[in-house]
Amino acid sequence: MLDNLKKILNEDQDPKAIEKITNKLDNLLMSNEHIGYIAVQKKPAVNMFPDSIVVTNKRIILCKPKNLGLSMEFMDYDWDDIEASFVKEGILGADFTFSTKSDLTHTVDYLPKNQARKLYTFAKEQLDLLKHPKAEASTVEQSKAVEVTEEPQTIEEPEVIEEMATEEVTNFAEIIPVEQSGYRDEKQFPDDKSGLAELSQDELFEKLQNYKKLLDNGLILQGEYDALKKEILSHM
Repeated sequence: MLDNLKKILNEDQDPKAIEKITNKLDNLLMSNEHIGYIAVQKKPAVNMFPDSIVVTNKRIILCKPKNLGLSMEFMDYDWDDIEASFVKEGILGADFTFSTKSDLTHTVDYLPKNQARKLYTFAKEQLDLLKHPKAEASTVEQSKAVEVTEEPQTIEEPEVIEEMATEEVTNFAEIIPVEQSGYRDEKQFPDDKSGLAELSQDELFEKLQNYKKLLDNGLILQGEYDALKKEILSHM
């Protein structure tokens, strides 16, 4: 376990004190709990049995040697019970203090300044995660999304459309049902030509507009339209 802590134990912690703590913590940590940092007292005079403070992703653990170092007393506080943390630097070191929601205050003094700063930073990060759990969850989701490999896209083949032979229509009057369209071709119904004189000016104009629509839609030829137009204009 000590080998796994080499990256974070680089601020002149006492190796013997760290070894004693980690051996004790090996059986105290939960399965999903990992150590974030360990700070050890460094008193100016006698420093045989220093107190230590351990921060994990779950709690703060105070470690106090007892019986001339033969035993160890542990006191732990969950992060959701921590109200705030403080660091006060002095000439001979720094004090790390944290307060709980039950108005309890604990201080570990004579910590090397670098160690106290690391404790403070880790504590602030854990408290921030408690205040903004959604931000942490979104970060995890984004990291998972990046790891998902994109499936190769399949290129769809273009749909083949068969060309059908078209039959040329010579008499457009055949494709215009009289009952549905309301239009009558004077070439198809020659008897209706004499009826143009009985139509009003508005009706003649409407009839001319209908033939223009047939021309625009390609249902009659230009020559046919001109002949029909000439016939209608002669009655206007």
